[in-house]
Amino acid sequence: MKIFIILCSCLFLMQPTASAAPKKDRAYYETRGEIVWEITTDEKVIALTFDDGPHPEYTAQILKLLKQYEARATFFVVGNKVKRFPDVLNQTLREGHEIANHTYSHAYLSKKNNIKKEINQTEELIYDTTGRRCLLFRPPGGFYNERLVAAVRAEGYKLIMWSWQLDTKDWSTPGVNTIVNRVLKNAKNGNIVLFHDYIEGPTQTIAALKIILPELKSRGYQLVTVSQLLNYNKAVPVKID
Repeated sequence: MKIFIILCSCLFLMQPTASAAPKKDRAYYETRGEIVWEITTDEKVIALTFDDGPHPEYTAQILKLLKQYEARATFFVVGNKVKRFPDVLNQTLREGHEIANHTYSHAYLSKKNNIKKEINQTEELIYDTTGRRCLLFRPPGGFYNERLVAAVRAEGYKLIMWSWQLDTKDWSTPGVNTIVNRVLKNAKNGNIVLFHDYIEGPTQTIAALKIILPELKSRGYQLVTVSQLLNYNKAVPVKID
């Protein structure tokens, strides 16, 4: 009997265990192409992005600077501001920039918020205002989970984040030099930079851009939209055994 029990125990221990579920971290989503933080490229290209607008004063000043330095950018707009400032949105498009979806009310990911409704409401406003559809979505605060990723994919968007080292945190008004140094010390090929064209109160972003834009241009960087940047993505060769 003891021998039988020992044999059964050994057989039980030898049974193959179910493989652990993959850890759904950045690498998981990045490998699957479901979320983009930055791209791999040998080309000197960087995408500038601006969240939370449009704003009649700040966005207009940013557009003027971008035009001065022949830069293109992607603006992740909030629906309730599109409703208030449709002319600014149309100006942004006329000047060659990209419009992307950032929810209607800047709603953070939670069970209480209907993210699909937030996305669709903003999409309808953008289309009614410009006649254009969006291709990209960015979640407020950069918060995401499997439910959000699936919802964004189902609505036909590409989910875009930003290069971790290039979150300027300009919304917190950390100081013009802090914003400038964060970008210029960390900028590399294929990066996505996070700015804001709307914050509550005075902005430091415009003053920082007056230093950042000419310096990036002098370093030979082409400043492009996110969709343009994605076209530079360098394919990783498949290993052949």
